[in-house]
Amino acid sequence: MVFAFIGLAALIVLYILALRGRTGHPWLGRFCRWEFAHRGLHGNGVPENSLEAFRLALKGGYGIEFDVHLMADGNLAVIHDASLKRTAGVNVTIESLTTERLANYSLEGTTEVIPTFRQVLDLYAGKAPLIIELKPVKNNHAELAAAVCEALEDYPGLYCIESFDPRCIRWLMKNKPSILRGQLAHNSQWEKGTKVPFLFRFIMTNLLSNFWNAPDFIAYRFSDRNRLSVRIARSLWKIQGVSWTLTDQDQYDTAVEENWIPIFEGFKP
Repeated sequence: MVFAFIGLAALIVLYILALRGRTGHPWLGRFCRWEFAHRGLHGNGVPENSLEAFRLALKGGYGIEFDVHLMADGNLAVIHDASLKRTAGVNVTIESLTTERLANYSLEGTTEVIPTFRQVLDLYAGKAPLIIELKPVKNNHAELAAAVCEALEDYPGLYCIESFDPRCIRWLMKNKPSILRGQLAHNSQWEKGTKVPFLFRFIMTNLLSNFWNAPDFIAYRFSDRNRLSVRIARSLWKIQGVSWTLTDQDQYDTAVEENWIPIFEGFKP
């Protein structure tokens, strides 16, 4: 009985220690002053992750959150899904394309096409901060992270990098420790129809990769924010939280009151 109690206590201590990230990054305080438009200010005929959506967000005084994929020629495209089926109506993957072919695919039936990462950087040019989500496919996490960091070497503005894939954040920790990095997560452990192993989903839901990649912030789905691991990471270890995706003013007000950096969509705060 005594040994069982000691073992349980040890597991609890290890669990709490595993949730620790990195604190004190000098850019975090500046990020807390901003609101972020999820994939730009899209809707009403303006496609998500389009240059027009990003222009509108910049005009409105917002930072942006957007998604980056690595293409076949080593360049970077800004789009959420690997497949173009939902956004451009064709059964093609972004990883199979080269930069020159991006102009062949219109977004949501508009004149907007898939932008490159360089185009987004040139548009924002340090005028407002960027939350850059890495979207690795087929174990290209290291190549994707390296390409994004290379493109950002001379960027004059404020940015951070996040990903659902903890290997991306680990790569940043080891190779670019000065970059502000964040772990994306939500309550995925009971998701049905996924091919991702349960153990991995359990680890990511409960932020147990923090000990391995030491994120500066956790970007967690708003509806799942009250999970125990999230509360411990934020209250005990003082890791900054980023809340996604806020879809109305009530959610926004709650997130801000709870000291989450807000990522919003479908309305203007």
